[in-house]
Amino acid sequence: MGEWVRAVRGGVTAISVLDLVPVRSDQTTADAVAATLALARVADEVGARRYWLAEHHNMPAVAATNPPLLMALVAAATSRVRVGSGGVMLPNHSPLVIAEQVALLEAAYPGRVDVGIGRAPGSDPVTSHLLRRGTTGDAVDTFDDDVATLAALVGRDGVDVRVGSSTFALRATPRAVSAPQLWLLGSSTYSAQLAGRLGLPYVFAHHFAGRGTSEAVALYRRTFVPSEALAEPRTIAVANVAVAGSEAEARRLVLPQVRTMWRLRSGTPLEPQELVEDAEASPLPAAAGELLAGMTASWIVGDPAHAAAEVRDLAARLGTDEIMVQPVAGAVRGTPADRSPAREATLRLLADALA
Repeated sequence: MGEWVRAVRGGVTAISVLDLVPVRSDQTTADAVAATLALARVADEVGARRYWLAEHHNMPAVAATNPPLLMALVAAATSRVRVGSGGVMLPNHSPLVIAEQVALLEAAYPGRVDVGIGRAPGSDPVTSHLLRRGTTGDAVDTFDDDVATLAALVGRDGVDVRVGSSTFALRATPRAVSAPQLWLLGSSTYSAQLAGRLGLPYVFAHHFAGRGTSEAVALYRRTFVPSEALAEPRTIAVANVAVAGSEAEARRLVLPQVRTMWRLRSGTPLEPQELVEDAEASPLPAAAGELLAGMTASWIVGDPAHAAAEVRDLAARLGTDEIMVQPVAGAVRGTPADRSPAREATLRLLADALA
């Protein structure tokens, strides 16, 4: 179909995809990964620009624990779409390890690799402690330096490290001919300013922040300093999206995701994502209404025409270069365990409506 790019008020906006590799109550981890690869092939087919994988740990409803490994699987299953992390939570990892992983991916799939970097832990405190091998201190404190180190390491020339009186050449891979593209992710003014100061492209997590998107994007543009990597500001906003034949059906299909978010925000124990019928059979408490209304206000849920209009409006309001869609439609009973038809339909219906 060619790249999924549409005119928005005289500009050009691309559509990309974010995937957390959700695990439903009727799925194994293997099923969830198979469903992700099927969804990635749909994204490739309809012309999405990017397909990014998140990093979350120790969550019953999320199998996206290792973005570079998932990126390799998705890149092998597709032919054109860029693959990336959305994102690697850098405080959990050594910058050198991540640089080595994505440099190999770039060598295998040149010009198709993105590295979205996040500052949040993406896990509970115990898991974070184990990921960091029990090191003391807050790894977030070194985030600025770690981002700069990673940016240098993934470059073709690597970095020179002073050890005593000697200089030690350090490269993520021996003979790189291209480098993956680094992006900074965030949901705050801190990340916006850091991306601007480092001259990196910026992704705002509109899908879970909901508020402050315009302010953060404007701050990023005001503080942007051109770099070797990027001459002008470049932005993506992420939105939760579910598209179906009717608005009523789309709202029905998001019930499992809404219930997962409720559990996450209310401290209720997390479970694999429910099927739609199970979510319908067990309504949330009345007290959840106000929290859910605020939580889902920024979601794009509806029929194709409504969803396309909302995507165009969001892109125009923010003046963003891309909208990254997280398909949040759930599954009904009887759905093949290795597929996510409602998520696939969201991408197909939205692509057709934007054409």
